[in-house]
Amino acid sequence: MVQVHPFKGIRPTSELAAQVAALPYDVVNSQEAKELAAGNPYSYFHIDKAEIDLPADVSPYDKKVYQKAADNLADFLKAGWLFKEEQNYFYLYELVMNGRSQTGIVACTSIEDYIDEKIKKHEFTRHEKEIDRMNHIRTCDANTSPIFLSYRPKTEIQQIIKAWQQDYKPVYDFTSYHEVTHRVWVIDQGDTIETLAKLFTEIEALYIADGHHRTESAVKIGLEKRENGEQNPETEQFLSILFPEDELAIWEYNRVLKVAPPADFMEQLKENYSVTKSGVKKPKQAGDCQLYDGKTWYTLRIKAEKIPNDPVEKLDVALLQKHVFETIFDIQDIRTDKRIDFIGGIRGTAELERLVDSGDFKLAFSMYPTQMRDLLAVADAKKIMPPKSTWFEPKLLSGLFLHDLETK
Repeated sequence: MVQVHPFKGIRPTSELAAQVAALPYDVVNSQEAKELAAGNPYSYFHIDKAEIDLPADVSPYDKKVYQKAADNLADFLKAGWLFKEEQNYFYLYELVMNGRSQTGIVACTSIEDYIDEKIKKHEFTRHEKEIDRMNHIRTCDANTSPIFLSYRPKTEIQQIIKAWQQDYKPVYDFTSYHEVTHRVWVIDQGDTIETLAKLFTEIEALYIADGHHRTESAVKIGLEKRENGEQNPETEQFLSILFPEDELAIWEYNRVLKVAPPADFMEQLKENYSVTKSGVKKPKQAGDCQLYDGKTWYTLRIKAEKIPNDPVEKLDVALLQKHVFETIFDIQDIRTDKRIDFIGGIRGTAELERLVDSGDFKLAFSMYPTQMRDLLAVADAKKIMPPKSTWFEPKLLSGLFLHDLETK
């Protein structure tokens, strides 16, 4: 029921892949990108965050930045650091972190499938972030970052993937950020490509795991090209990497508050949670979260009668938002309220302790990770998760695959 297409990938040479590959544009700021790219002319940050090559007073959203990205992309291609395949292929992208492996199929997915809600979302997007990526795609005339999609596993697809990994050598094999190993294979046999494409027509839906802004931006650029008479087969699809949901791991997305709790904080908590001074830093089950106040770690366990059946409202992040942030602290919009911040689980509980102990924050909440089954259930119900509900690791590196919106 979904369309998955091979494409002529733009990618690095095998010798330069490790130096080109960079963290996604939205997990580092401009200064961090500049530091990570220092001394490395091959870094994809020169394309994905091209402000690093311009004066510091130039806004990351200035037209000059997008033009610099396009110029750098052209330079990378001219120098041969990146090249475009001559034929349409699928690719396999394996990431191994802490001994756990996940392998996705790199392909192009359909704008129409997104419009028809066969590619399902679980987050709202922000207009200004869409505009940024639209400008980047439009100026580079390419999908410059892949969308992280998931699907319910299908035995025949997984068998093909495993067989290809066993029978062929990867074109890339390197270890990068956070000691994650990255391997890529090119599926260049027509019968295998045709079989995979056919098998995906038997998949009911794809799910956006990460990259809602990139998806919206890619779709809107495709629709814009339709309206402008610039439509071609490539503009009707966008770059994606599709992983079976049972191979993915969602990490916790923790919360920290700058505001001090009221004097009766514990009494208010006990209206909805059982509160135990436990010393435990990471929750062991859904329904629990851990609270750190600068002295002690507490376990907060939601009372059973407070858990609704709604797939969104029963999420731990939603329960904490309702019963703690809204009720006790009057934090109604966590997207915009400056009293709250969010810490990805990759940074660990030591970072939560550091932030509170420094005095910059007063309280930290260590969350139990949202599960993939929860994400799929919310998307299937056509509902939206609370902001900052999921943190995926390992991160897909950018620069390994681009999709040209021109057919030449």
